[in-house]
Amino acid sequence: MRRRKSGIARRTPLKVAAAAGIALSATLAATAGATAEPGPTRSEGRGTQHVEYFTGPGGHPGHTEVPAPEPLSGRERRAVADDGTVVPIVRNGPTGSKADVVFIGDGYTAAQQEDFHADVRKKWAEVAAVQPYASYKNLFNVWAVDAHSRQSGVSGDPTSNVRKDTALGSAFHCDGIERLLCVDTNKVEAYAKKAADPDLVIVLSNSAKYGGAGYNDITSPSGYDGIATASSDHAQSSQVVVHETGHSLGKLADEYWYDEYGTYTGAEPWESNTSKLTAAQLTAQKKKWYRWIGQASPDGGTVGTYEGGGYHPRGLYRPTDNSIMRTLGREFNSPGREAMIAGFHRHASVVSARTPTDTAVRRGQRVKVRAADGVRLRWSVDGRSVKAGADARSVTPRALGVPADGRPHKVKVRATDPTRAVRDPELRKLLKGSLTWRVAR
Repeated sequence: MRRRKSGIARRTPLKVAAAAGIALSATLAATAGATAEPGPTRSEGRGTQHVEYFTGPGGHPGHTEVPAPEPLSGRERRAVADDGTVVPIVRNGPTGSKADVVFIGDGYTAAQQEDFHADVRKKWAEVAAVQPYASYKNLFNVWAVDAHSRQSGVSGDPTSNVRKDTALGSAFHCDGIERLLCVDTNKVEAYAKKAADPDLVIVLSNSAKYGGAGYNDITSPSGYDGIATASSDHAQSSQVVVHETGHSLGKLADEYWYDEYGTYTGAEPWESNTSKLTAAQLTAQKKKWYRWIGQASPDGGTVGTYEGGGYHPRGLYRPTDNSIMRTLGREFNSPGREAMIAGFHRHASVVSARTPTDTAVRRGQRVKVRAADGVRLRWSVDGRSVKAGADARSVTPRALGVPADGRPHKVKVRATDPTRAVRDPELRKLLKGSLTWRVAR
């Protein structure tokens, strides 16, 4: 659960290269012939939005600028107000203690909303199969927001001249790039805020065509950072979502580059996975991913400093040769996985209550909590640790030793995630939590 921000803000976009560099030249060549642009058209004075796009499975992403959408008209606002039923897909606890993923459908008619819900389940299963999501699935709630489109499908599918009347305006061939799947971000915000506490927003467009987009420079008044778009029926489009959550949840930088950007000469980047420092300098100064240097990484190879990243081929280093922040289909590297787990816990508590903590419990009543597999749980009574119930997800105050003496007592559980995937002591603080119950007289 994050602090609410006022107003829609668009961060200052990064300078975008006029032509793609070596890492993208082959894939961009395939889109050079694209012409029609079903998405938003350029409008003087509206500004632009910085988006990330994906030319194909296993390829390096790219960046471009697209026109910002027009503000919603009164008619559009009324249409959204009458639409947007929120449907629970996965519920692991209260919104305040979980990371809430909100899927919004586009290109689904009123008769296709059950298809949309099935597609959300399928897409989330694909995302949740990737580490570290796979180990932390119970930290997430998943919601579907029904957006009724007048026509089924997506503009630009299968060809650039196809137009569809959809709730969010999803369109391939956006800005002349075939696989760039744009949406009207103002409409996305209007639907997303119907959910109680959106932490991660994904637009699932009704299409089997490969593509997607990442709007990572948008900060929403509803609390989420960025929007990811993906096609519903292409299995590899889930990798687009995973990569984009590297930005929104992990606050990770891209690890690819454009040759045209040349040598980086700016300040040390704030992101945890790019640096101006070599491996020796990181170690000597105890900076960023120094704790992982020399260790094997889940994406293959060894953690070190590999030149190229943050869009610059020289002057910046990345932790490994080829993680998912450089190439789709790969794993997060060790520093990236650490950042993702910390990002999960910025929204979700390491332990959450199944038995409410705001009302007193009885001595013989079951007190139940939720925690991921492997999380250590230690119980105490009136501030004194007890051995009974160690690691138990369900206990009774009586079994913990609360006496029947007519006095009020307190039962507390402390939780710690001992994962070795998080080494930074500051980030490890996010992997601890506690809950307290009053025991009735």
